[in-house]
Amino acid sequence: MSELGITVKKRENFSEWYTQVLQKADMIDLRYNVQGFIVHKPWAMRIIKEIYKLFEEELEKTGHQPVLFPLVIPEENFEREKEHVEGFKPEVFWVTEAGDEKLERRLALRPTSETAFYQMYSLWVESWRDLPLKLYQSVSVYRYEKNTRPFIRGREFLWIEAHNVFPTHEDALKQIREDMENTRKVVWEKLGIPFLFLRRPPWDKFAGAEDTYAADTIMPDGRVLQISSTHDLGQRFARAFEIIFTDKDGEKKYAWQTCYGPGIWRIVAALISVHGDDKGLVLPFEVAPLQSVIIPIYYEEADAEKVLGKCFEIEKKLREAGLRVKVDLRERTPGWKFNDWELRGVPMRIEIGKREVEQKYVTVFRRDLRKREKVPEDELLKRIYELAGEILENLKKRAEEFFKNRIVSATTREEVEEGLKEGKIVKMPFCGREECAMQMQEETKGGKVRGTALGEEEIPEGKRCAWCGHPATQIVYVAKAY
Repeated sequence: MSELGITVKKRENFSEWYTQVLQKADMIDLRYNVQGFIVHKPWAMRIIKEIYKLFEEELEKTGHQPVLFPLVIPEENFEREKEHVEGFKPEVFWVTEAGDEKLERRLALRPTSETAFYQMYSLWVESWRDLPLKLYQSVSVYRYEKNTRPFIRGREFLWIEAHNVFPTHEDALKQIREDMENTRKVVWEKLGIPFLFLRRPPWDKFAGAEDTYAADTIMPDGRVLQISSTHDLGQRFARAFEIIFTDKDGEKKYAWQTCYGPGIWRIVAALISVHGDDKGLVLPFEVAPLQSVIIPIYYEEADAEKVLGKCFEIEKKLREAGLRVKVDLRERTPGWKFNDWELRGVPMRIEIGKREVEQKYVTVFRRDLRKREKVPEDELLKRIYELAGEILENLKKRAEEFFKNRIVSATTREEVEEGLKEGKIVKMPFCGREECAMQMQEETKGGKVRGTALGEEEIPEGKRCAWCGHPATQIVYVAKAY
């Protein structure tokens, strides 16, 4: 940890704050000598593994099974779906040589895996008995991004992708709703990150999809970040890859498909940015690499044995209960250790000194409120579980309040411009025309139509587009984005 800790305030200079947190909390190292690729250090990877675990548990509860497909995808797979290849080819890393030999065909490093999965699905799906087919993989993907930022946009990033096949479109649409619910259960209920799930406009949908639904959260600088998406692929890929099944009526039919991508990397970025404060990370209990850290406090060697003995006793008890906890034995002052663990976002700190040992209590510091309380030894485990819930609810309350205050309604061009200038998500009546959306994006320097919220599609008669004045056909959300 830097002796200085975080030197800027999150609200005043978010970009620099974010960079300092990543580096000073020892999450990443940017010195790897290929641009856009970062080294994930243990503190970041432990958070990532816990988030992966949450999503994988929900996916498997809803009938998905894990697989691992090859990293390389033959070029001819891409060529089979025209819109998909046009959308992704500009970002593809190509493997063209092996050893000293030129390859006969180019191989792509997966930017996304539809064309890898579906080539195999055409071999696996024969009958209605093979459906639904619901598989997922937790992997890195590779895209040649021009501008990169750790956990926000990279040339190698981490996600989960689920690819599903169904006999009917109705089944596919149920899966879309299930994907949204899985996102809510993890991102909101477990991590406390608020978001809007929006149906993207036709010009901004996933390449090759009939419809795209995506979850947007908002960062402290007023830009939104897409953290998850689910796509109704219709029968486009089924036709391109010949995914055909014999139905119960004996007829051969094209399957219906969906795909779902929780962006693990971007969820980490949101977790850091939404909950963090001027001292550094603030982590929910469930995904913290260490859920509690025990700090021994003594100033005379005569007290060391008693204090350390009690620290190890408490550590053993908490570990046996399944908690991630350790005693900090580094040769640093207690104050330095306090600051270091606050920077890293550990939800609770347990302080044990001579007085605590003698009076059979511990001092517990909760990171979210930065408050201490005395807890009797025999009530510690129960209190830790209570605090875990209290911390999450407090983080959710703070985040939701910030999120709601960032959404404003507009009915005029001036109100749209003002809202975007203030770093807000603007909710407005819209004419539905791509031409209008592109003009608004250009003139506001990035104000992009993010889409419509489910359940808000209807619009009263007589409403006019806040930007161009044409008759409005929908209510949309507009924001600047990463």
